[in-house]
Order: sequence, then C-alpha cells, then structure tokens
Amino acid sequence: MNARAEAPPPLHRQLMQYDELLGYRFVPGLKVRIPHEGGGYLVKTNGAGFRCNHEATPRKSRARRVLVFGDSYTAGDGVSNGKRYSDVLEDNLSDTEVLNFGLSGSGTDQQYLIYREFAQKIEFDAVVISVLVENIQRNVVKHREWADREGAALYVPKPWFELADSGAIALQGVPVPQPFHREADQPAPDAGGLLSKARKMVNGMGPEFKDKVQKLTRFQPLPEYDSADSHAWKLLRAILLHWIRK
Repeated sequence: MNARAEAPPPLHRQLMQYDELLGYRFVPGLKVRIPHEGGGYLVKTNGAGFRCNHEATPRKSRARRVLVFGDSYTAGDGVSNGKRYSDVLEDNLSDTEVLNFGLSGSGTDQQYLIYREFAQKIEFDAVVISVLVENIQRNVVKHREWADREGAALYVPKPWFELADSGAIALQGVPVPQPFHREADQPAPDAGGLLSKARKMVNGMGPEFKDKVQKLTRFQPLPEYDSADSHAWKLLRAILLHWIRK
C-alpha cells in the first residue's frame, strides 16, 4: 500500500499536522467523520495526537494497560475507532485499557520514536508492536510522497536511523523539515528507489492486476527479506532489538 493510498489528500489535510520529531501526526482533540467508499468512518484523537479513546495519562485508569504501535492497519484507516483490532482487544480483556499509538504511513523507526517520546512517561504492562512487512522499506527512506490539495507531489520528510557496524542506531534528520514541493528542474527525492516506484505503479492498477503481475513475473515485492545481509533487514532488526530491550 503506497503513501497516497494510505493518506489521500483529504485525509492528510483534515487529520494530520507537522511534527518536528515524527514528521507528522494526528491533530489532537479531533472528532470528525471522513467520507469513504464504505459510507464514511469516525475519527477521534486524544490530546496527544493519536487515534485513541483514552488519554495517555501517567497513571493507569484500570488494572492493566496495553500500548499498541503500528501504521495505518493499527491506526485504523477506513474504519471508525471502535472497529479496530486494538478496540476489539480491549473489549475482550477484563479491566484492561488499550492505548492506540498507531500512525498512518509510518515506518517502524517512527513508531519506535513514538514509544520513546510518549510511552516512557506513562504506566503500562505490555507493548504490542505491529510490524507491517512493508515497514522494512519505509525505514530506509528520508521522505514519503503524498499529494497536496491539487494532487501535486508533496514530499513529507521523516526521521531515520543510521546503523553502525556494532548494531547501534543513531537518530538522524531531527528536527524534521517541513513538507515541501520540489522545483521543476530538481530531481525527485529518493522515496524508495526504482523497485518502490515500480511497486507504486503496479499497485495503482488495482489488486487484481497486481496479483496477476506478481504471479506472471514471480515478482518479489520485498526483496529486502531475501537476505539477512541486506541493509534494510539489518536496520529493521536493530530497531526492533533496541525497542524490545527498552
């Protein structure tokens, strides 16, 4: 799923704001209905700027508290707050509150930064890290391509981590620059390389076309997983190990 599909112009314009650490996040204190092919869905955000029905208070309000991190599948693009897996989880756990820190279109690197910025200031009993397989590519880019109100390419910078031979990770690109349009004579910023551009083009043709192309070509959409020596795999692994050790 590409950035345009996850955050089309109306969604980005109504729901997101610039954030100097993450690049962007939800506008705090929202309660708005978003038009959608399924009839629309309700988005509510808390005071911290996440799609969560609970405030991230320092103390738990119930016996247990679970924190959930991820991208649009966790934030719940396309469905109302109460229909997400985090809400279903809360409904099935007695005396437990589940705080949703999902951020649409984000990489594991941004999700880890959300944990570092917010979770370490509050009480919790468990953490769920929901890693979409495509996060492996999002972690290595410095920009995501969205669209402005007129449909023109809008480049949204993001933070990233540099990986040392020792396995240490160092945060780069903070404070994150504001979103920008490139000049006509400037090359487009690298948002994932040639393979990423090819995937976006095929994805734009629809799921049936994409499935046929992948079957005919035996195309591996995420070659970073083919080798444990790939930089993207090493970086994803390092981020997760640092997160788990926290």
